[in-house]
Amino acid sequence: MSNVLYDLPGPKARLRYRIIGILSGAAIVLLLAYIGWRFYDTGQFEPIRWQQFQFKQIQQDLLDGYLTTLSAAGTAAVLALLLGAVLATGRLSDHMVFRAPATSFVELFRAVPLLILIFFAYYGPIQLGYKVGPFWPLVIGLTFYNGAVLSEIFRAGILAVSRGQSEAAYALGMRKSQVMLSILLPQAVRAMLPAIVSQLVVLLKDTALGFIIQLPELLYFGKQIGGRLPFGFPYVPSYLVVAVVYIGTCGLLSWFAFWLQRRLMGGPKQVKTTAKAVKLTDVGQAV
Repeated sequence: MSNVLYDLPGPKARLRYRIIGILSGAAIVLLLAYIGWRFYDTGQFEPIRWQQFQFKQIQQDLLDGYLTTLSAAGTAAVLALLLGAVLATGRLSDHMVFRAPATSFVELFRAVPLLILIFFAYYGPIQLGYKVGPFWPLVIGLTFYNGAVLSEIFRAGILAVSRGQSEAAYALGMRKSQVMLSILLPQAVRAMLPAIVSQLVVLLKDTALGFIIQLPELLYFGKQIGGRLPFGFPYVPSYLVVAVVYIGTCGLLSWFAFWLQRRLMGGPKQVKTTAKAVKLTDVGQAV
């Protein structure tokens, strides 16, 4: 039995893949165990290094930093999605007056490192005599960079839809805007969703760059907490706490995307309903 693109693995190949998977899992476990042992050997798990996390003020600082991180990520995500949709529309336009500026914008801001965009948005107005806070420069940098990347995801998702779909819609007399909103986008969103969520996860993690311009976000407070001499400079414990928060937030975002994708695809309920309808149709035809 074979697939269109490749031959299905036989018993020996499946056994080989299983052995490779077990060995890889064991190697990862051993690596994590070694890292944990090194942390323990260097005193990173001593009670004094974790004692300050019991203080209410420390917990409040971490919560404030986390809320600032979520606020910056949420604002930048909404603006980046809107900007990406506009740029993708421009790149898909039949008119050069819209396509050329959108293409230039995407190619420019995809090529510039995100940190440089943040520095330009923060220090540029200061050099011109305008005082700005660190929040909006971070949001602007994240918006421009991720908006350019998301526009390519949108464009690729729309172009991935079979051309026959749009041709059939045009044959029915639909306008281009109607074809885009009613025919192409609903089908493209299902294919684009994993890539969109992956880029939004990257955006969320990139908010950590805000600590470079003194934005009081999660990593900023983690660095402050780790630099306290009375607790033995607990950088590793504080960064472990920050990492757990980031991992948990990104995991929730990925889970929501998986749930949303199942809803868009119909989920198991729609599959059962469709199967039941097919059976009823077969019975009706037999009668």
